[in-house]
Amino acid sequence: MSFGFGRTGTMSLKVALEEIGLGPCHHMDVVLGNMQEQVPLWNAAVEGRPDWEAIYSGFHSAVDWPTSAFWRELIEAYPQAKIILSTRTPESWYQSISQTILTVLTGRDKWPEDKREWLEMVSEAVIERSLGGKTDREGVIAAFNAHEAAVKEVVPADNLLVFQATDGWEPLCKFLGKPVPPGTYPRSNSRDEFFALFASNGEA
Repeated sequence: MSFGFGRTGTMSLKVALEEIGLGPCHHMDVVLGNMQEQVPLWNAAVEGRPDWEAIYSGFHSAVDWPTSAFWRELIEAYPQAKIILSTRTPESWYQSISQTILTVLTGRDKWPEDKREWLEMVSEAVIERSLGGKTDREGVIAAFNAHEAAVKEVVPADNLLVFQATDGWEPLCKFLGKPVPPGTYPRSNSRDEFFALFASNGEA
């Protein structure tokens, strides 16, 4: 499982995990692409009634929000799981999230009706649970730093990989005990790709 916030290379990590045999990988695009089933399950988790087996049924790995919003609960539910903390510099992360996820979540008056229930859940997971209700630059970056510090403090160092997409295949595969595949590490989910995914209900 990866507990890094969205926009820390989570889509690339999803593709990478699937390429080395740890797929299917749960990602926010899974929730968006299967709102009827996934959103009620995540709403129950928000309300303190998680059914992790149902949420992750059929998946062999998980990255991105909403997973990372429930990291404390998940390390208790899956104590044997190897944990990745996908990351990037706080400034570059804020630049990315402020132009994508936060733009959508703070624009409630523009929410399409067919995505409103999903967006309500995402807002709860991202803004309330992960960012402490903050949407300003200083508060959001502080929440990002606090989250990373907490994960590093709680997860044993020998079971945690702090990972940036620029690190490439080698540290990821070594940590997971997988051979390094041919080719370069995946690179995906630019700002334009994010909005295309949003418009297409998670269908790349």
